[in-house]
Amino acid sequence: MTGSDVGRELLNKLFAAIDGMDTEQFVSCLTSDAVFRFGSASPVQGRDAIRNAVDGFFSSITGLKHRLTATIQQYSTLVCEGEVTYTRHDSSEITLPFVNVFVLENDLISHYKIYVDIAPLYGQ
Repeated sequence: MTGSDVGRELLNKLFAAIDGMDTEQFVSCLTSDAVFRFGSASPVQGRDAIRNAVDGFFSSITGLKHRLTATIQQYSTLVCEGEVTYTRHDSSEITLPFVNVFVLENDLISHYKIYVDIAPLYGQ
């Protein structure tokens, strides 16, 4: 498998887990000491800390769905761009643009940075 095939396969698994709000499947895509930063939040490190952060975020919404529009991979760096539609607890939806930057290590994600302005999700 080429690096781009590994990246594509990993993204498919990752976004299926995220859109399914399956935190265990999500953290299985990460190295044990991965670093995760969501928007302007402080980075968290390690699967347990990331699991807690992601579970906290998932509790603030009822659903989400990603649509990727572009992916680029060079060596161990993978970048994807797209739109994410969030479903709020009142059943309203909002779609926001995002870019994610990943650093891969042994077919897992060691660094995961999400660039998104999440304020509109909470009406800010």
